[in-house]
Amino acid sequence: MRLEMFDPAPIGVILTEGPEHRLAYTNEVHRKTFGDRPLGRTVREAFPDLVQAGYLDILDRVYTTGRAEVLTGAPIDLDFADSPGGGTRYFSFSFSRATTSDGRQGVLGVIVEVTEQVTGAQRIRVLSEERRRALLRYRSLVSAGSQVVWVTGPKGGVTEPSPGWQRVTGQSWEEFRGDGYLDAIHPDDRAGAAEAWQRALAEQAPHLTYDTYRLRTASGEYRHFAVEAAPVRDGDTVIEWVGTCTDIEQEWQEARQEELLARASAATADIVRLDEMLAALAEVIVPEIADNCTIYLLPQALHRLPGTALTADRVAAAHRDGLPDLPVHHEEHLESGSPLARAADGRRPVHAVFPPGSPPPDLAPPGSAPWLAEGANSVVLFPVVVDGTTAALVTASVCGDRTPLGPADISLLRMVLQRSHTPLRNALEYQRTRQVALALQRSLLTEPPRVPDLGIAVRYRPSSAAAEVGGDWYDAFELRDGALALTIGDVSGHDLPAAVTMSQLRNMLRGLTLDRQEPTGTILRRLDVAVQTLYLECTVTCVLGRVERPGPGRFQLTYSVAGHPPPLLVGTDGTARFLYDARSPLLGLVPEPEYGSATEPLPAGSTLLLYTDGLVERRGEDLTVGLERLRREASGAVRLPLEDFCDRLLDNLLTTVGDDDVALVAVRVPEDVGGPGSGTGPH
Repeated sequence: MRLEMFDPAPIGVILTEGPEHRLAYTNEVHRKTFGDRPLGRTVREAFPDLVQAGYLDILDRVYTTGRAEVLTGAPIDLDFADSPGGGTRYFSFSFSRATTSDGRQGVLGVIVEVTEQVTGAQRIRVLSEERRRALLRYRSLVSAGSQVVWVTGPKGGVTEPSPGWQRVTGQSWEEFRGDGYLDAIHPDDRAGAAEAWQRALAEQAPHLTYDTYRLRTASGEYRHFAVEAAPVRDGDTVIEWVGTCTDIEQEWQEARQEELLARASAATADIVRLDEMLAALAEVIVPEIADNCTIYLLPQALHRLPGTALTADRVAAAHRDGLPDLPVHHEEHLESGSPLARAADGRRPVHAVFPPGSPPPDLAPPGSAPWLAEGANSVVLFPVVVDGTTAALVTASVCGDRTPLGPADISLLRMVLQRSHTPLRNALEYQRTRQVALALQRSLLTEPPRVPDLGIAVRYRPSSAAAEVGGDWYDAFELRDGALALTIGDVSGHDLPAAVTMSQLRNMLRGLTLDRQEPTGTILRRLDVAVQTLYLECTVTCVLGRVERPGPGRFQLTYSVAGHPPPLLVGTDGTARFLYDARSPLLGLVPEPEYGSATEPLPAGSTLLLYTDGLVERRGEDLTVGLERLRREASGAVRLPLEDFCDRLLDNLLTTVGDDDVALVAVRVPEDVGGPGSGTGPH
């Protein structure tokens, strides 16, 4: 093992030697966090300030047994180098036995700080309770907290003046009475408000809460109001209705912001490629913030002098229905004095509001002219600034009688586009990150066990994309009852955190499987609890199987599938079929899911194949096409030796596309073990 490979790793790495656990190596991140601990000393001597001494016993177990151990979200109290004075912080640890380049045995530890995630989850629980109480208070019909109170007759129609309504909307009593109030409601909300009111009159519910709608205020702007009403009864007869309107513009804007940022996070959660991320953000911006949005990358941003001509590569274009299409990946050459160039040089938004369809000259690149001509009333030219450099430019416009873009929209646009800062900043770091993640990943992808009467082969092939590191894993090990455990899975994401999460979940599943003899579906349910508790933003696909001997010369597979591509069973005659009987949702998706199990005989000479989606998925292609391609290839190659069988599948199925990692596990039953025939037809 070459220790210098861990020097640039963005996670802590520690290596001890011998049964005394003498400190042999720490990388830079470890030293910055825990201080420059003296090498050559035992861990207990090097960390005299570590309160939780019991953690050190893990080193003894890992060194003695050779089995890796993982601690997740463990509290640590000591004097940290980067925060003098000590305190409690939280870390996840992964310890495994390692051999140094000169043959000495030791323990390798990988350490990731999760203090922010742990404390953040605690804060979220507090905030959720506070918001729940605030919502209950807000929804109570306490007239003292309302801005407007109004009264209608039993069949509708305003019957009494409302000073609050007149103050807010500017409508006189003559304009307000009867159904005149509808004129103050935004045209887009008017029909829905009238329909909801007529439905309430017909149902005569004891209490009514309208959907929020917009009212035109006396100043001419529209603000969001929540409407609540209740019938006044004389016995069983409704004699009138009393209602309130409450200005919730601020609450509505905050909810809009939270919802939009959540959508932006969800849309970009598993995206690494910068152009794909920007395209996803454009689809979030339209139509919530704007009717049109274009995003440009500035390929010469670091080398261009301010005031010179600007080359912009349009990588994303989104628009609402009814507006012209714009092709993406179109290069624009912008003069130094153009508005977009000024926005890039000034690193500040350029904002313009104008009569519909009459934008100022040269406000946007020529390609955006069709949008502006379609009744646009406002435009924002927004620079995305990263570390002082304008790395991208965004244009957004609103059309027709929609409210022009304003300061609140610009602020929201800025927050949405913050999602692109990290990939822009880290574009040059992808390759190094990938190398570190692959080193971690490969250290966990072990050789399969040697099992009598069974052939086992494993393969792992990383993505050819420099910026993408997957969370694929496989595992195969013997259980105490003699069964062979097989697992294969994929953690969402293509980055270093995905690889770290993969390593933790792989080891967790191994521990759960070894802990007790339970159905495979029960074990996956326990793993799902861990995923939904410890990895709130994570989803995982997985197959867990047990290859067992129900009788002499017979083999069977008991398995469960959590959102993963189905196992493939191939007979010696080339008959191949997928095993669909134990399908369940992927881990981390559904609250309190149920995971079933199924049992499948493994005929003599048959080959069982578990694989990750990179083997069958192709961009823009239906998954069934890829599965059928795999079935044909496996059927034609099943008579090859098992190792050659695996290589043939990888060579033939990954010749042109390598967008994702691929892992596979193949198990073959010998032909001379007796039992049923080698066919794999229906059973």
